[in-house]
Amino acid sequence: MTPRDVFNLIPDLQARETPFAVATVVRTLSVTSAKAGAKALILGDGTVVAGWIGGGCARGATLTAVRDSLADGWPRLISVQPEEMLEEIGVHAGDTRDGVHYARNKCPSQGTLYIFVEPVLPRPELVVLGTSPVASALVGLAGKFGFRVTAAAPAKYHGDFAGADQVIDGFALPAPAGPRYVVVSTQSTGDLTALKAAITGESAYVAFVGSRRKIASLIEDLRGEGVPEERLAAVKAPAGLDIGAITPEEIALSILAEIVSHRRKGAKPAPE
Repeated sequence: MTPRDVFNLIPDLQARETPFAVATVVRTLSVTSAKAGAKALILGDGTVVAGWIGGGCARGATLTAVRDSLADGWPRLISVQPEEMLEEIGVHAGDTRDGVHYARNKCPSQGTLYIFVEPVLPRPELVVLGTSPVASALVGLAGKFGFRVTAAAPAKYHGDFAGADQVIDGFALPAPAGPRYVVVSTQSTGDLTALKAAITGESAYVAFVGSRRKIASLIEDLRGEGVPEERLAAVKAPAGLDIGAITPEEIALSILAEIVSHRRKGAKPAPE
């Protein structure tokens, strides 16, 4: 399979929101089975979907790099070398220096490979529950910032959310494929049901569009239903950064800015 064949399979994995990594041999020294330019698509469980980057000598180090990259979102450059060559440059297997992670080549060929591992993660998902003008504005805006947008609303309102990647009837949310951010903006229709659905799922961020008095009343109702306190405390209300927003579009912008800030501040640091 050629590198072009590997590239042709990437859009399908992305369309299915499947996390994977592209491993590319960028340099070889001495005798190696794989040559520079060889590529493979690898899933987090170690499955090689397509391509080839050499035999078992590089497999362990590559799969470890793939697993770590998919966990923190950062690419990695690994070098698989014979032990005597590692000693010559003063590093041990498992060390990282100047952005290169070193591993020992145990194969008889004793060649050296440099492999670049680049993670490709699902788009973060923004779920908007409700039918308010703010909900409509947020759905229309979020896709431009790389979010996979799900609108949750009664079927008769689905035509208001043409910009969403998917629209679901009601507030029963499917399991997330990746990071999920949830905003409830119901305009008084189904407030309690929507908020309960938002906080009972696994989400990185949950926010409610409404006044402090309104959210306090809803929280008290949910507390009476036995919703755990840690879930209730996680709700951000009112939603959005304080930018003096007035119109639905401005409020949607303030919410999206808050989500971006939350997402970026929560990112893991790059490996040393």
